[in-house]
Amino acid sequence: MASAADLFLHRLPEVSARELHVLAVDDSHVDRKVIERLLKISSCKVTVVDSGTRALQYLGLDGGEENSSIDFDSMKVNLIMTDYSMPGMTGFELLKRIKESSIFREIPVVVMSSENILTRIDSCLEEGAEEFLLKPVKLSDVKRVTDFIMRGEGKKGGKISQKRRRLDDCIPSLSAELSPLSPSTLASKKSKL
Repeated sequence: MASAADLFLHRLPEVSARELHVLAVDDSHVDRKVIERLLKISSCKVTVVDSGTRALQYLGLDGGEENSSIDFDSMKVNLIMTDYSMPGMTGFELLKRIKESSIFREIPVVVMSSENILTRIDSCLEEGAEEFLLKPVKLSDVKRVTDFIMRGEGKKGGKISQKRRRLDDCIPSLSAELSPLSPSTLASKKSKL
């Protein structure tokens, strides 16, 4: 017998511009309206909720009895966009709960914040966020993310996210500097001195 995750994943539609369904999570009414409008301009179906807890309820991950009777046909969420700083449950905590779920872990999650804190960005990307957007979110941000998802280039497809690529370009990797040197590399470096 197929598991609930198998049933859900089997029923996920091929993503097209008309079918991309985004769950947008933000405690700010103004920010919810902005992201909803930008997503609709981008031809997305949008469901908005005002908290991480409501997002979990919508997805059926709140621990209630509805978990056993999820209506998979109405749950075709292809992308989750969440604010980072929210009362109660942060966007980071929501991200962790989604990525811990066997049913929803493959759905891309984009975290948004008005605070450009590198450790926060890295934590979200390491926890499985597809992208980290700085607010105010612009139409070009939404288009880039939705195009990326529709092309199937999310982490599931093995490609690196655009934001991670930009961060890696800006911050040189320390691993090369800290890795042990082979005798040939050491000799090469000495000869250059």
